[in-house]
Amino acid sequence: MRTTVLRPIARWRARRRHLSVRTRVLAAVLALAALAMVIAGATSTLLQYQRTDVRIDDSLTRAAQDLRDFAATDLDPATGKPFASIDELLYLAVQRRAPAADEGVIALVDGTEKWLAAPTVSLRLEADPELMRTLRSLDPTATPRLRTIQTAVTQYRFVAIPVNVQGDSAQGFFVVAVDRSAELSALAVSSRSYVAVALGSLLIIAAVSWFVVGALLRPIRLLRDTARRITETDQSERIPVTGRDDLADLARTVNAMLDRVQAAFGSQRRLLDDVGHELRTPLTIVRGHLELMDSTSSAEVESTRALALDELDRMQRLVDDLVTLATVDRPDFVRPAPTDLGRLTDDVLDKARPLGDRHWQVEARADATVLLDAQRLTQAWLQLIANAVAITSAGARIRIGSAVHDGRALVWVHDDGPGIRPEDLPRLLQRFERGDSARRTDGAGLGLPIVAAIAEAHHGEVRLDTSAPPPVTQRAQTETDRWGALGGARLVIEIPAPNIPLAVDAHDDDASSDAARATGRASTRERLVGR
Repeated sequence: MRTTVLRPIARWRARRRHLSVRTRVLAAVLALAALAMVIAGATSTLLQYQRTDVRIDDSLTRAAQDLRDFAATDLDPATGKPFASIDELLYLAVQRRAPAADEGVIALVDGTEKWLAAPTVSLRLEADPELMRTLRSLDPTATPRLRTIQTAVTQYRFVAIPVNVQGDSAQGFFVVAVDRSAELSALAVSSRSYVAVALGSLLIIAAVSWFVVGALLRPIRLLRDTARRITETDQSERIPVTGRDDLADLARTVNAMLDRVQAAFGSQRRLLDDVGHELRTPLTIVRGHLELMDSTSSAEVESTRALALDELDRMQRLVDDLVTLATVDRPDFVRPAPTDLGRLTDDVLDKARPLGDRHWQVEARADATVLLDAQRLTQAWLQLIANAVAITSAGARIRIGSAVHDGRALVWVHDDGPGIRPEDLPRLLQRFERGDSARRTDGAGLGLPIVAAIAEAHHGEVRLDTSAPPPVTQRAQTETDRWGALGGARLVIEIPAPNIPLAVDAHDDDASSDAARATGRASTRERLVGR
């Protein structure tokens, strides 16, 4: 039994899944519109029915009150004398009543129809035997009240007022009745007209909604078509965006997502290409030497071992660089934190000294705390220093510096090497591109791309500075006067870095410790300006 009940539900759900969104939205709109029209029509019809009954009851109540007022005078208007009989009173009462449409009047004396309405009155109460039987059976001693009776002819709403005259033993009734069915039939015609208008309105709403919903869902269709055209080799398709509504925001969000997907695919593709391009050569070298090595010759084994280890070291550096480049798009690639840029300059110079026998100098040292990723910036800064060491010889001068200007932090390396042409810098920032002076080294051409990636992750840039250098320290100025100005290249990493005021420890008010720290900074700065 349960299976039999669930099968129609399952079939309905299956059909619903095959309906388009446009059809379902249109069906929902039509259902809501139809529901609203039904509620409005039913409410309006019910209120009109109630108003009709109230109007009928008011008319009958006024008729009863008019008769009471007329009978209370107990005088014949024509003679000015009291009524001699009940017949005279009822006759005048029927003559005075001008029935409205669908209203009839009749007077009964001792259960017999005595006086009838004028021939012009359309509702003939005496023509309905069932109604007349009811009127004849009324109790003249009962309190008059409004009544409803359904006969084979129609439905009546009536009031029967008992009438008697002093000195006349006859008992009479003055009856006013309204054809309630006729009154309500006009409302039925109005309701049918409303239904016809409502159906026509639904058709118009359906036609208009079909085009409106289609226009509203156009970005969704564009999204579907764009997603179909996107392949593993082509992610360049984008959704045209017009307007400023929610669907336009959806299209912009999807386009941004497609940009990220394309960047991710591109990064993966470049990583695979880079790995295949760069790792193939050292693997081939190691394999070739191992295949040709004479295992009986200890000298050749030792030479091959040294070569293999050297190639493996190069591969390790290459893999590390490729992993760094592969993670630049991750949101946590850089983790900015308040950093003392002057102390960072000191630390970088300490780490740079073991890279080569060079004449190290500090051109400028920022005295500010800025928001940046100290580890990543140190990595990029040391990479620039390593490049400067690679293209210069022993004893050459290399200067580093840092500064904060207009909310931007600048760190740089200035070497005394052969220099870089400005037009060559964009090419050198690409992967596996090396300058003429670096082709003698064993680098893979990933150093400057890593520096550029770290700068871009900080929303900054790497540039070649050809302007005059900032003011140098006294010691560096003395060295410049002694050795002359540097040539070479001055590469600058420039990143947005709002200055952060240094926090002051409320409990640290020992003047001697402050003086000691100041002395320490001065001695450190003096130590760093030259070897």
